[in-house]
Amino acid sequence: RAIEHMRMEAQLRHAIERDELQVHYQPLVDSGTGRLVGAEALLRWSNPVLGDIMPDQFIPLAEETGLILPIGDWVLRTACRQAATWQRPGHEVFVAVNISGKQFQKRTLVDTVRSSLEDSGLPADCLELEITESVLLEHTQETLSIIQELEALGVGFAIDDFGTGFSSLSYLRRFPFDTLKIDRSFIKDLHEN
Repeated sequence: RAIEHMRMEAQLRHAIERDELQVHYQPLVDSGTGRLVGAEALLRWSNPVLGDIMPDQFIPLAEETGLILPIGDWVLRTACRQAATWQRPGHEVFVAVNISGKQFQKRTLVDTVRSSLEDSGLPADCLELEITESVLLEHTQETLSIIQELEALGVGFAIDDFGTGFSSLSYLRRFPFDTLKIDRSFIKDLHEN
């Protein structure tokens, strides 16, 4: 396992420069109108040596090694550029991008978001950042400060996988979230219970 772990880490270190990472987009549709309203950016990795690697295998490794910082910045910039091409008068769509806890701990996140929006030309209200409950638990005051700075830019926020941590409705009152994504574990048995 240790050898496989080291092998994957070595390959991941060069994934961006070798164009092995891709951002795929999952459409987000208004269930009432059927209209496309946005897309969620999903990171995928296809390596010539290791093959297609599932996100649940390489994202934790990227976070553990700190590689999530350059990878996360690349995903954000890529998603903003792509979403800017989708904008049409009268039909703006947003892109949702997952932000890791490590990215949130860096004070440079606000500058990275600002420059990604400026470089791409994407309006700030067409970007939604998704964070998990665990991000809210760490450095709460600093996290709130970063969220407020980004909100002042016009960026939207989603709390992802709500219900997998210490789910507290107080988060919903303290933080300015636009979207609440309830974890599938809460709804998988909805038709039975």
